[in-house]
Amino acid sequence: MRPPRLMKVFVTRRIPPEGRAALARAADCEVEEWDSDEPIPSQELERGVTGAHGLLCLLSDRVDKRLLEAAGANLKVISTLSVGVDHLALDEIKKRGIRVGYTPDVLTDATAELAVSLLLTTCRRLPEAIEEVKNGGWTSWKPMWMCGYGLSQSTVGIVGLGRIGQAVAQRLKPFGVQRFLYAGRQPRPQEAAALQAEFVSIPQLAAESDFVIVACSLTPATKGLCNKEFFQQMKTTAVFVNISRGDVVNQDDLYQALASGQIAAAGLDVTTPEPLPTDHPLLTLKNCVILPHIGSATHRTRNTMSLLAANNLLAGLRGEPMPSELKL
Repeated sequence: MRPPRLMKVFVTRRIPPEGRAALARAADCEVEEWDSDEPIPSQELERGVTGAHGLLCLLSDRVDKRLLEAAGANLKVISTLSVGVDHLALDEIKKRGIRVGYTPDVLTDATAELAVSLLLTTCRRLPEAIEEVKNGGWTSWKPMWMCGYGLSQSTVGIVGLGRIGQAVAQRLKPFGVQRFLYAGRQPRPQEAAALQAEFVSIPQLAAESDFVIVACSLTPATKGLCNKEFFQQMKTTAVFVNISRGDVVNQDDLYQALASGQIAAAGLDVTTPEPLPTDHPLLTLKNCVILPHIGSATHRTRNTMSLLAANNLLAGLRGEPMPSELKL
């Protein structure tokens, strides 16, 4: 009797050990991995995915019509090591009947922790303060030197009260935040009740918040949402934080708002492009803190993500329910 044909799986990056181990144990799959921490070149990606039954990719891998055509008719499952799916051409994927797995929930806590860290780092001017210690700027105690903005008795506005937005708010509540506002496609009364959060319009959120945290998905409606008009509506003492996607923010408008004093400061864990060029104007500003998209970067979270992505892929290939399937 002829042995069953192995299903070809292509993995676009070196993934954390728990996910790799799960794939290695799959006796019905032949796994090829781009064995590097750096992104796979597009030509290598097209070569690797050709004839594959399953693709495990990252948010930095653009899965578009061209790549799907290169893959061919065998491709049945795409599993992305991310909660965001804006790198996937979902219409084309749906047309081909390909199933999609993603990794929601498991990165919520880590991303929320990072959002709070970034907010505090930005509003209390920690990078500036550290630099002053190193360069001799710290001479004596001065009443107004290195003063920032505190969370106690403040108003926090959250754009996108999804899993991550709620988790951020829950962590900020003990700091003595007086009022939570949120904006999004529609009110979320059940989720908002625990936080006593008020559903408001985007202009009202911008105008009344001392801290604005962007935690929404990237969609056609949210692309460029935080633009010149948005920043003009904010308080001059307000701090802006983006942990969603870079394209939600018009970075030229943000630069102008920060450089002119229209808003006090900004903290970004996401940019456009990624990585941000080292000569980008935002990097010249003391009141802008930029991190290299490390929201989910804890050992436990990344391992859990990789295992979920692997299990999504394997379940899809075997025609079983995925642990986390994106409904198309």
